[in-house]
Parts: sequence; C-alpha cells; structure tokens
Amino acid sequence: MTFPAQLPEAASAHPFPLVFATVSGAHLYGFPSPDSDWDLRGVHVLPLARVLGLDAGEETHSLTRDDGQVELDLVTHDVRKFTALLLKRNGYVLEQLLSPLVVQTTPAHAELVTLVPGTLTRHHAHHYLGFTRNQWALLEKEDKPRVKPLLYAFRTVLTGLHLLRTGEVEPNLEVLNAEARLPFLTDLIALKREGREGEPLPESPAVYRAEHLRLVRELEEAREASHLPNAVPEGVSRVVSDWVVRVRVAGGGTER
Repeated sequence: MTFPAQLPEAASAHPFPLVFATVSGAHLYGFPSPDSDWDLRGVHVLPLARVLGLDAGEETHSLTRDDGQVELDLVTHDVRKFTALLLKRNGYVLEQLLSPLVVQTTPAHAELVTLVPGTLTRHHAHHYLGFTRNQWALLEKEDKPRVKPLLYAFRTVLTGLHLLRTGEVEPNLEVLNAEARLPFLTDLIALKREGREGEPLPESPAVYRAEHLRLVRELEEAREASHLPNAVPEGVSRVVSDWVVRVRVAGGGTER
C-alpha cells in the first residue's frame, strides 16, 4: 500500500525515537471509506533520564491533525507501557504490532514480532468478546442502526475466533469473511468503502443478530477448546522484559 506523505512525515517528526509505526483502524480492517482518517499507531522509546529521574516521561504520545487532505490520528506508547499491554491479552496492541501496513520499522520491531507467539493465550478471547458485545450494544442504541458499528461487531468476533482457532492474528474482515462466508458482509463492506457507512442498515439488526450470536457462542467455545495456554509463560515475560531493557539502552535504534 502507498501511504500519504503525511504519515511518514509524522513518524519522522515524532519527539522520541520510534520502534515502529503502523496503520490500524479501517485501513487495516479492510473497509476504509474515501474519507476515513488514518490511524497511525506505534511504540516510542523514552530516554533513560526521563524514565529514571523525577521528570515523568510521556508514556503515551498522541497527535491529531487535519490538513484538508489527510486526517491523521497518531498514538504511540513507550516501550514499557506497550509491552505491559501486550502481556495483558490486549488485542489492540497485538494488531498494531503485527499490522502489515508498516510506515516505519526497525530491527527491534522485527524482534518483538518474533516474540508474539509466546504471548498469546486463550484469554485473548475476553478482549474480542468484550469488544464485539460493546459494538453490538452501540448498534442497538441507535435510532437508525448504521453499517459501521455492525461491521466492527463482526470484525472483532471473527478476529477473535480466528486467533483462538489458529493462533494467528487476522484483522482484515474481507479475508476473515472468505472463511466465514457471510454474504451480507460482502455487501456491507462495499457500502463502507463507498463512504456510505452512515446510512441505515439495509435490513433490521434482527436479521444479522442470529449470525452474530452464533459467532459469539463459537468464540466462547473456542476459548475453552483452544490449544493456547492460560497465561503467558514466565520465561516469555522475562524475554520481553529483556527486550525492553535493550531497546531502552540502545535508544530505540530508529534511523532519523
């Protein structure tokens, strides 16, 4: 994918060295609208003095910018905060780390990616179950339920189901639907890509409810049947901790 120039420019202008910067959001999920903003996510490295001294470091750095051409939403976490989230079955950071839409990378990024399999547990299901239920609740609160929240509800449950069954992270709804084979998702993805995500759903939410409930039940069952462990092994946590120390001492390793 070719990125707007504003994305690598924002990564280069970051106040701290970056381990990586990747694209998340609708572009990662496979259904961006023509006017979708660009969600840029990543990991930065605070200098030792900011971590060890009394001057608290910026654990999370955020920036929103709209120049009339590109609407950018940038959020990065310091290495310590990011890896702590990674070890707590956080699907958001997992998808950001593994996003194939890479704007900026380093050898440290590639190394952390290799550690991901050891951080996966069956309890990642909790993240995706919570996310998909929240999206469905938002959908039902709308006077005229829209396309966008329905797509997010199905995207999250299918990503969770794929992860628990295969041990692989797949956030792209079109790819996921090649296996799920839900014809209405193909139509709704097309509407979203046309910029019609704000339109009312073609059918009543009740039409889609049965399929969503079925997938939620399958995710709950997959959690129990999964070959993934109950917790991140202590040895893996130590390796991730060692990675944080090395990256901190090296200052991130990003070529600026």
